[in-house]
Amino acid sequence: MEFSTNTSVSIHQVKTAALAVGIFADGVLSPAADVIDRASNGAIRAVMKTEFTGSANSTLVLRNLDGVAAQRVVLVGLGKQADYNARMHANAEKAFTSVCITARITEATSTLAAIACPGTTATDRARDAAAAASEATYHYDATFGKPNPDARPKLKKISLLVARSDSTATDLGLKQGAALGEGVSMARTLGNLPGNICTPTYLGETAKKLGREFKSIKVTVLDAKQISALGMGSFLSVSKGSDQPPRFIVLHYKGKAPAKAAAKTATGPVVLVGKGITFDSGGVSIKPAATMDEMKFDMCGAASVLGTFRALAELGLPGEVVGLIPTCENLINGSANKPGDVVKSMSGQTIEILNTDAEGRLILCDALTYAERFKPSAVIDIATLTGACVVALGGVNSGLFSKDDALAESILKAGKQAGDPAWRMPLDDEYQVQLKSNFADMANIGGQPAGAVTAACFLSRFAKAYRWAHLDIAGTAWKGGAVKGSTGRPVPLLLQFLLNQSA
Repeated sequence: MEFSTNTSVSIHQVKTAALAVGIFADGVLSPAADVIDRASNGAIRAVMKTEFTGSANSTLVLRNLDGVAAQRVVLVGLGKQADYNARMHANAEKAFTSVCITARITEATSTLAAIACPGTTATDRARDAAAAASEATYHYDATFGKPNPDARPKLKKISLLVARSDSTATDLGLKQGAALGEGVSMARTLGNLPGNICTPTYLGETAKKLGREFKSIKVTVLDAKQISALGMGSFLSVSKGSDQPPRFIVLHYKGKAPAKAAAKTATGPVVLVGKGITFDSGGVSIKPAATMDEMKFDMCGAASVLGTFRALAELGLPGEVVGLIPTCENLINGSANKPGDVVKSMSGQTIEILNTDAEGRLILCDALTYAERFKPSAVIDIATLTGACVVALGGVNSGLFSKDDALAESILKAGKQAGDPAWRMPLDDEYQVQLKSNFADMANIGGQPAGAVTAACFLSRFAKAYRWAHLDIAGTAWKGGAVKGSTGRPVPLLLQFLLNQSA
């Protein structure tokens, strides 16, 4: 997708296949809509009396208006003016893009980013516009025998019409939004690929390819022997039931040097840890068959780390970020974990495996211990960890767990800014008792009550050396049913968090 800024032409003179103008539900026209209305002798106000109310995300296409150079003027409903915010703007851009895709046009122009939203800048609005267009034009056909080129969106170019004074800020926002779109698309495709293609080895090769493409990313991929040498017994125990060898992927991003003032306060890199179970059968504690195909999405935490690194490198953000991805399959053979087995983690703590389907925490705990060597300023792990989080929060919010209030607030803020929200969940010490084991330092599950909380409590035992937060994305990383597919979340949240840190 190609994005550009247009400041040199009057709105009614813009030659484009489709021009978006905003209409508020209380009958207020955006400045661009008012110009078009006057140029077309009241065509917009006329249809507002009979056909268009301006309700949020509604659209109406007007063709070949007198006095207007655009082939189509797309009226986009913005909802009530008093309620208009950044998320409504992003949804309005998506609604416009959908009209363009349906019309099979190749280029379009939007004036929606020029409409002020409370708490946003021109950069924010441009970033949201580019990200929305990238999301709407995403198309997966990697595993079709004969991909249908006609099924792919034709839209290739989006121009934002803004005031000249906002052009620099808008260009920056478009750059950020385009990079975010690339990262989200990468994460979605990795999630959508089937488990027989997207194996631990494939994820390792994908990371190496990223390192070859961007000099700012150094990649190391460790094999089973090297993982064993580190003492990652918990991680390796999960991989024993599969013929696919495990991999431990380490990505190290170093952007351009930060400003001197920022350098003085730097305390270490942010570390992102992504769960990479490329297929999860549940092991001996096998999952129900009905939706087991969706367990190819159990590596979406890993995919989000890779997608975030792509976006980071595209932008060339200052600072240092480390990515850690423990990846393997959770299958069944004669060597697979059994309920009652006891394994030793890299930290030296032992774990009684009461349920082999609680395997994500078994690979993450060793990665969290490994993270200590980087002396991080903060560690965020991202995992499709528990069905309990889906029950608690559904598909709207990711679950956020942290004992560090400042870190939690910065993550919540980033999610709100990016339209990729999280909700803070409890992490009280009183829940830890549920992990008590008679045969090891801890059990890997704490029973049915507060399952998402006790999973986070388990991980917290391996993250005491630094500021840490856990994102449970089991409800947000993919959608099921007729719209089944990866969402690419929480790449928007993670990139916004890193953007805020670099600022």
